[in-house]
Amino acid sequence: MEGVALTLIFLLVLFTLLGSSVWIGISLLAVAWVGMELFTTRMVGDSMALTIWSASSSWTLTALPLFVWMGEILFRTKLSENLFKGLQPWLHGLPGGLLHVNIAGSAIFAAICGSSAATVLTVGKMAVPELKRRKYPEKMIIGTLAGAGTLGLLIPPSIILIIYGVTVNESIVKLFIAGVIPGIMLALMFMGYVAVWDLLGGRKDRTDTASYTMSDRIRALGQLGPIMLLILSIMGSIAFGYATATEAAVLGVLGAFAISWQQGHLTRENFISSLMGATRTSCMIAFILAGSAFLTLAMGFTGLPRAVAEWIAHMQLSPAMLIAVLAIFYIVLGCFLDGISSIVLTMAVVEPIARQAGFDMIWFGVFLTIVVEIAQITPPIGFNLFVLQGMTGRDMDFIARAALPMFALMVIAVVIISLFPGIATWLPSRM
Repeated sequence: MEGVALTLIFLLVLFTLLGSSVWIGISLLAVAWVGMELFTTRMVGDSMALTIWSASSSWTLTALPLFVWMGEILFRTKLSENLFKGLQPWLHGLPGGLLHVNIAGSAIFAAICGSSAATVLTVGKMAVPELKRRKYPEKMIIGTLAGAGTLGLLIPPSIILIIYGVTVNESIVKLFIAGVIPGIMLALMFMGYVAVWDLLGGRKDRTDTASYTMSDRIRALGQLGPIMLLILSIMGSIAFGYATATEAAVLGVLGAFAISWQQGHLTRENFISSLMGATRTSCMIAFILAGSAFLTLAMGFTGLPRAVAEWIAHMQLSPAMLIAVLAIFYIVLGCFLDGISSIVLTMAVVEPIARQAGFDMIWFGVFLTIVVEIAQITPPIGFNLFVLQGMTGRDMDFIARAALPMFALMVIAVVIISLFPGIATWLPSRM
């Protein structure tokens, strides 16, 4: 009962602060401070200072602002235009036509960005007007973009996986490698759905009748060449052990500058705006992580994680039931918080439960990332839905219904990797 009382006090303080529009980082620090003052005899100020410094000075965390900066640089280039032109001749003849560009383009950009919102914005700003002009159904345009945009959280380099790895002290490199096969699987599931939809008569108005020769396809590779080279450089250097995640991030930034310079977009204004954008995003994430670290310490001193873990252990849930409960919990939580906040806010309690249940923590990171992806397209706070609303001008109800098939496919993906965990663990185990 003591653990339940502590939990209720922590949650009451936290949601009171969040409901009052207090920044998430400050809310986490405040909850931790209250917990330390009420339930421990520790010196709160000293503990907070040491914890925040330790959380902020992690060398592993250095990769995060670098990958964010790489995405910011590429966001200001002609990347979306080049992706569309490069993929169009190759995907045009597939059932579903150029809707596959939304998915393939998102998967490619995810491999150089790590941000779901940036993926949706970059691919969507070119694909949405172009597909509308060719009279593709708007519901399918929005739905495929909403679902495929979430790949930015899973396909490495993933910001979520970096944060998860730092929080639970697992290898960032292994987490990156673990996200490759599930990310490809999810992209293929989206493309399979589009193909089946088209074969069943979904696209009745076929105004897109262009044809492409093999020489057209080969020339189109020139549009994709720089991006594919950057992706192979980053992932290859990590996979073959030539570079750590942080060193690969440096390579990614240099490659992004090279692409920006080659396209003529490396101006003083773009450099400053990309640097400031990366700084704002990185500071926001670092602030949340610092608050989370202090909250984790406070919870440890109060014994809350252990009490909650013991309570759940007494419920004698099977691993399958525990996974189902956690999946529902994170999807519901994602209706109110963004993915990064959801993970750092809960990991102090969830990590000991997962380890006690015997879950492989690399697999668990991939599982959590996919569930957080689902939350990105779950009303009312699914962030990708807001991005698409601003991009298309459609109401939230229309966008949520358009994203529903992708939501269902992602739930199926969670079931698949739960039944066959080797999908996520096989590749890292070969390293």
